[in-house]
Amino acid sequence: MIEIGRKLKQYRLQLGLTQEELASRTELTKGYISQLENDLCSPSIATLQDILEVLGVTLEQFFATPKAEKVVYHQSDYFVSQNEGGTNTWLIPNSQVKDIEPIILTLPPQTQCAERLPFEGEEFGYVLQGTIEIITPTEKFKVKKGESFSINGQKQHLIKNTTKSESKVLWVTTPSNF
Repeated sequence: MIEIGRKLKQYRLQLGLTQEELASRTELTKGYISQLENDLCSPSIATLQDILEVLGVTLEQFFATPKAEKVVYHQSDYFVSQNEGGTNTWLIPNSQVKDIEPIILTLPPQTQCAERLPFEGEEFGYVLQGTIEIITPTEKFKVKKGESFSINGQKQHLIKNTTKSESKVLWVTTPSNF
């Protein structure tokens, strides 16, 4: 059973409104808002729509059952794709809906990933294994196992493994854009 009053109060408080302010904006009384929030009465659909309009919530949103957010991802959730000479292991499926997108970039010896063109955002990486080079049009940076890097997405670059052994990088971009 949905507790309409509790949800109304929650939305009101998120907006920082008092019961009196909500009542004024909906042309209802403070006492009626209090009764609604304490589930002592039920609003008509029209009144509920008026209140929700002030709260910036649609009827559909108000009555939607919240989906449980997935917190833990297992290896069976991952998928692998090619990235020029290496592979991307996607750690969070459908991460396009999130603000970050983590992958494990695996580069065999003497290979590189596809060149990253400028974008609005940032990248972070942590070298899990081996050594890589980050190559921009004007600079080269060597990053070894246990070291990390952060690069502005506006900087065109690529990651290259110039060694004779495999390299792995935990690579995170925000916003999601791999």
